[in-house]
This record gives sequence, C-alpha cells and structure tokens, in this order.
Amino acid sequence: MKLTTREKTSLFFEAVITIILLAMLDLAVITILQSVVRANPGVAVGIYIIKKSLVFSPTHIRIWSYQSWVIGILVVLDLIVLWWRLIRRYHQYQMHHIINELHYIANGHLDHRIPFKLRGDAQHVIVSVNALVDSTVRSMNDERKMEKSKDELITNVSHDLRTPLTSIIGYLGLVEDHQYRSEEDILKYTHTAYEKAKQMKNLVEDLFEYTKVQQSGAPVSMMRLDLGQLLEQVAASFELEGRKRGIDINVEVVPSPLKIEADPEKLGRVFSNLVSNALKYGNGASYIHLSAREHGSTVQIKVSNDGERIPAESVSHLFERFYRVEESRSKKTGGTGLGLAIVKSIVDLHHGTVVARSNDDETSFIVNLPMKQNANTEEKA
Repeated sequence: MKLTTREKTSLFFEAVITIILLAMLDLAVITILQSVVRANPGVAVGIYIIKKSLVFSPTHIRIWSYQSWVIGILVVLDLIVLWWRLIRRYHQYQMHHIINELHYIANGHLDHRIPFKLRGDAQHVIVSVNALVDSTVRSMNDERKMEKSKDELITNVSHDLRTPLTSIIGYLGLVEDHQYRSEEDILKYTHTAYEKAKQMKNLVEDLFEYTKVQQSGAPVSMMRLDLGQLLEQVAASFELEGRKRGIDINVEVVPSPLKIEADPEKLGRVFSNLVSNALKYGNGASYIHLSAREHGSTVQIKVSNDGERIPAESVSHLFERFYRVEESRSKKTGGTGLGLAIVKSIVDLHHGTVVARSNDDETSFIVNLPMKQNANTEEKA
C-alpha cells in the first residue's frame, strides 16, 4: 500500500512532535532525578557504592556517571514509544485506505477489488472483503440467471399451452356452433380436441415433475434395488408400443444381479423417458438396447438405438428444457421438450452424469451413477 503525500507529511510531523514531547519528558525526568539525589545524601552515597561495584572485566572499567544509564534507558524507551506511535498511525492509514476501497465498491463498482496487500490482521480483512464481494457478485449473477430462466420457462409454457388450447377451443367451437355436416365430422373434431387435451396433460405432468426435481432439497427415497429388474420393468412397459413400430427392446446387465442405491421411482422415470424418447425420435430404428455394466464404484447404463442420427450441433443442447431438435417433429410426436431435462435433473439428484452421443450407426444416452450414495444424502419417505 502506498501512502499519499499528505499522509507521509502527516507521519513526518507525527514523528517530530513525538520526539519533541519525549525530549521534554526526558529532560523533566533527569531534572527530577538530579533534584532527588542532591536533596538526599544517602541516595548519592548508595549510587556511588553501586557505581564502584560495576566493574567490566578484563579492563576493569568502572562507570562513574549514573546519568548515562538514565539517559540510555530513556533513549531506548523513547525509540520504542516513537516506533509504536508511527506504526499505530500507519495502521490507521491502512484502515482508512481499506474503508475508502469499501466505499468505492459499495457505490456500485462491484468489479473492483482491494488491490494492495498488507500484513497481519489487515490482510485477513482485505481477503475477507474481496471474497465477500466475489460471493455477492456470484449470487447476483445466479439470481439474474434464475430470473431469466423463470421468464423463459413462463414464456415457453405459455406458448406450448396456448397452441393445443387454441386447437381445442377451435374444434369445440365448430361443434358448439353446429358447423359440421355429419356425425363423422363431430367425431373428427372431438377426437382432435381430445388429442390436443392429452398433449396439454402431458406437458403439465412433465412441467410438474421438472419443477419438483429442480427444487432445492427435492425429496428422494434412496434404497438398495436390483438395477436389472428395474430395466426389465421399463422394457416390458414399452414392449407393446415397440412391437407396433417394429422395434425390439432388450436388456443386458453385467453382472446380474446388479445392486445399487437409488430412488426406484425417479430412476424408473429416467429410463422411461429415455426409451420413450428413442421410440418417438428414433426414426427407422430396429432396436432399443438397455445395458448396464459395473465399473468399480460406479455403474454405467446405456440406452441405445440405431435410428436417425441426431445432428452434432444439437447433441450438446438436448438436456436443456424445451429444446427440440426439430420443431416440426416435436409437433408430430407431441413432445414437451422437458423429458431429457427431467432426466438430467434426476441424475443430478443421484450425484451422477448423463451424456448423449450420436453417429450414423447408433445414438446412445449414457448414464453414470455411483453404486452407493453419500451417507449424508437426505432420505425421505
């Protein structure tokens, strides 16, 4: 930290004034001592005896003047007091600089940090202040991101709800106004409204699930389960739909049984969403393969299909909410754009990772989960 010219001048005059005051005090002390010695012959005799006993060998030097001792002691004390006063003033200037820096930051310059380094407790104050400002800036940025994310969520939900709702109102309006020619037209209109209503229901359910798993401290019920059985149940629930599409759904687990600690309901939702995603968007696929293999303290689960390749520029965005590779394809399949976002949120709750890979031969979603959850993982029924 550099002192200003004014502070240096103030420090110099502080030293001069202190020296003058100490010199006057020393003079007063010496004068008083001399008066005491002159007024008390016994004291003078005692001092003389002490002086004669102070002999420094080997040259046998005797100190005959007690004033030199007094002056020496006073000079040492003066230097200590002078040093203490200057250091004390210097520390005050340091604190003054820190306070000025704080005022500057508090006035809105949150990109500024206290630049100088000091010693002792003052440096701890500087480090703490800079860390506090960093934490505040991060919190503000996170809050801005959350606000922006919330606005985007509301906008996307409003758009996705408005589209099927407009169709429902339109077709039911035709029925309400008797703008149909036959019963077949009525069935056609009501069927379309019914499908759009189901699409809205799926969106609301996915939105509810997404917000639930996104909440801080989302409840999880960790228990030990057989991953192979869970994957078999997921495959069985989609077997009929897979047959209709000519897609074979199979499971492979090594070793078997493969036990892990997880929330069975939420983990089932993960693989159901991945298989459902493969059925909807894996155009031309002949199989959906669910495989799980143990790797030390983790397990890797892959959901693969040989359907249409996902464009490389889209792979990194797949787990973003409301992201769709093709808007037209989503309209056709009724996708909500939340399925993979829910997958990532649930995997995060299990302290795992999920990635997507796609090439001309195969598209795979790879989930890595720990075999055992941390002991401090909150368990709620």
